[in-house]
Amino acid sequence: MSTAAAPVSSLRSGTVLADLIPASRVRDLALVVGGAALTGLAAQLTVPVPGSPVPVSGQTFAALLVGTALGARRGFLSLALYAVAGMAGVPWFAEASSGWAMPSFGYILGMLLAATVVGGLARRGADRSVLRTAGTMVLGSAIIYAVGVPYLALATGMSFGQAVAAGLTPFLIGDALKAALAMGLLPASWKLVGGRQG
Repeated sequence: MSTAAAPVSSLRSGTVLADLIPASRVRDLALVVGGAALTGLAAQLTVPVPGSPVPVSGQTFAALLVGTALGARRGFLSLALYAVAGMAGVPWFAEASSGWAMPSFGYILGMLLAATVVGGLARRGADRSVLRTAGTMVLGSAIIYAVGVPYLALATGMSFGQAVAAGLTPFLIGDALKAALAMGLLPASWKLVGGRQG
């Protein structure tokens, strides 16, 4: 067995992509702030959905990517910073909005939970292969909807069925495309790192 194989396996055991950067408090702070900023930037990539107060945006993809790449703790902190700063007035929610009095705020809360869960799964290797990454993204999206859709119903007075029609169904194709992108991006990143280490 070659000695080159050992560093690769040790890198992959219990680590997330962010762990490959030399550890320091400055690194962790930069990753948390950078993850929040990335989510805020991605949230500005929006497409209105006719009949729905929730636009299609890059926000959910960024939140899941941040959680997966940073791990549960940093992913949670990053999305918490994103949520708190947006509630305080930073206009980086979808369509340059801010505050918490909006029908789509439940999705932001869902992203906070989802980033934490997918980050924990990534530390167990859930972003290393195409199929495992797909499952992780599907679970993360399901968590976002599990919080966002009921919140949308309560905030707007819609029935649950109406909220599903307005706040879930129109987004399924986009979510499939985002999952496909993650399925290529994350495992490829690990292969690239493994190749460089080997």
